Amino acid sequence: MSTQQTPESKRHEKPPVALIAGPTASGKSGLALKLAELLEAQKRKSVIINADSVQVYRGIPILSAAPSDDEMQAVPHRLYGAWDGAEACSAADWAERAKTAIAEAHAQKSLPILVGGTGMYIKILLEGIAPIPAIDPAIRNEVREMATAEAYAALQTEDPARATQLKPKDAQRIGRALEVVRSTGHPLSHWQARLEGGIGDQIDLYPMILKPDRDWLYERCDRRFVHMLDGGAVEEVTALLARKLDPALPVMRAIGVREIGAWQKGELSRDQAIAAGQQATRNYAKRQYTWFGNQFPQEWSSNESDSDSLINHFDRLLQS
Repeated sequence: MSTQQTPESKRHEKPPVALIAGPTASGKSGLALKLAELLEAQKRKSVIINADSVQVYRGIPILSAAPSDDEMQAVPHRLYGAWDGAEACSAADWAERAKTAIAEAHAQKSLPILVGGTGMYIKILLEGIAPIPAIDPAIRNEVREMATAEAYAALQTEDPARATQLKPKDAQRIGRALEVVRSTGHPLSHWQARLEGGIGDQIDLYPMILKPDRDWLYERCDRRFVHMLDGGAVEEVTALLARKLDPALPVMRAIGVREIGAWQKGELSRDQAIAAGQQATRNYAKRQYTWFGNQFPQEWSSNESDSDSLINHFDRLLQS
């Protein structure tokens, strides 16, 4: 006679993955290390996998607030400094590498702990990516040469549903939607409804999205930028700028590169560079805070960033 399985028992047939995400400076890396320590006390192995779009690049560990060498030696870390700055790492690129790292961890009987603040990386990994065909280069060039107002007016005619979702001055998203509908003959929503490659239904996810007090978070952002400036970020930016990479590359748009570079060129004073870097960091944290609040279930969230909240949040994982 067969035994009927409950939804909970079926859930545990899937390999587990922990997720600690949230805004910059919210304490994600520290909590990931603490979770790894708790698992180690139970004689369970873990691997911390980066899900931050700046920490994927080599040469800027201080500027990107990556874990220290000692921390990486204490617990295996993956996908930190995995890309050279001359190569743009897209969300799809990262997701493919993350799938491999997760599979390797499971094969080694280790718990993958995803850690990072790039929500789009995490969303694509879990839900998949729209299979949009390659855009016709001629159409892409045509769209890019259009003024934003002109492109928005065209989008209102060719994909009115998408146009209503966008702000009239959002040039990047307007251009993307217009080039997709013109090149493929289908609106962006057509492709987004056909997401593929996500692993959300293949794993037992234990998620924690940090949403700490904003004043506390912004104070940490301010303090951390000064700490990075004094701790080697200036040297990292100097070396990066010496490579004369395309300014449009993601690594060149990392917070601190423009601000420190302007200070080095004499365009800003040190205090002005610090103020600009702190403001940019706080703005980024605010955007992340909003994004995570809108994109993932509220029950994933935690308003605290301490060990007690970690233990309570991952109680089921630690007892499994």
